[in-house]
Order: sequence, then structure tokens, then C-alpha cells
Amino acid sequence: MSRVGKKPIEAVKGVDIKVASGHVTVKGPKGELKMALSDEVGVKVENGEVTVTARNPDERKSKAMWGTVRANIQNMVTGVTTGFTKDLELVGVGYRAALKGKDLELSLGYSHPVVYKAPAGITFTSAKPTEIKISGADKQTVGQVAAEIRSWRPPEPYKGKGVRKVGEFVRRKEGKKK
Repeated sequence: MSRVGKKPIEAVKGVDIKVASGHVTVKGPKGELKMALSDEVGVKVENGEVTVTARNPDERKSKAMWGTVRANIQNMVTGVTTGFTKDLELVGVGYRAALKGKDLELSLGYSHPVVYKAPAGITFTSAKPTEIKISGADKQTVGQVAAEIRSWRPPEPYKGKGVRKVGEFVRRKEGKKK
């Protein structure tokens, strides 16, 4: 039995949750998110609470989807009310980020600047040239954008240069010996 799936999701003030034709739609002050539902679970909205139930609690897939769908709906509610953010830092000589409109231009040691176009619902802010803040309502999209930016220059173990999450520990290796 799913411990996560058993908990009801309380509707926050100012958030509208609708379930129709195999989709859940959550509207709030920061936008609107839509998710397709699996056939393994049922979702009901009653008295300001959303409850998720497994259609066949004896099957393994149904039990797994029960908790997953509940967590995804909770993330949608959190996203449209407060939003999600990921902070990245650029470590290395000449590594910097600049905003060009809504897009992000990165200097990462290549012969050309890397331009990352902002997907719908994602905003970039850069207080310092070596810091990037990615924010949006969809948790999965925010994490995916952060992973794609990090993939251009992941932190390397010898000098520690690269794009890393704020507070990430990079284990350093010893260099060559004579």
C-alpha cells in the first residue's frame, strides 16, 4: 500500500483543480499545468480535497502509479502557487552567463557562446555573471533545463571547473606526479 497515495491533497486558496477525460488541470496565480492520468488510478475532487485511489490495489503497477500520480498532482499545486527554482553556479576562468531578452547566453570556454532558448514557462535570472537562477511552475521542466545547461560543462574533478548546482560538492582528484 502506498503511504504517499493515501494522503489527500488539500486545495490551496486560489487554486482550481479539475479532473476531466483522463487529464488533471491545475490553475493558479503562476499559471496552468495539465497532466495526463494513467488508467491505473482514479482521481476525485471533493470538498476542497483531491484523493487518488488505485483502481486495482493488488497489481504492482497500480500501486506504484498511485503514489506517483499523487506526488505529481501535489507538485502541480505547489508549482502554480509558489513555483520551483534551481540555482546553478559557473566555476572557471572566463565562465559567465548573460541574459539576452528571455534567452541565456553562456560563455563556457568554447570558441563560441552557447545560447539557450527559454522554454515556455521558464524564466532565467542572473544577479552575478557566475550565477543562474532557473524558475518556473513545472518542476520537471525546471529540473530538465538545469540538467541541459549543466551538461555543456559538468564539473571536472581536477580543477573543479564547470557548471554545478549551488552547494554541490565536487570531489577533487590529485594531479599527475613527476
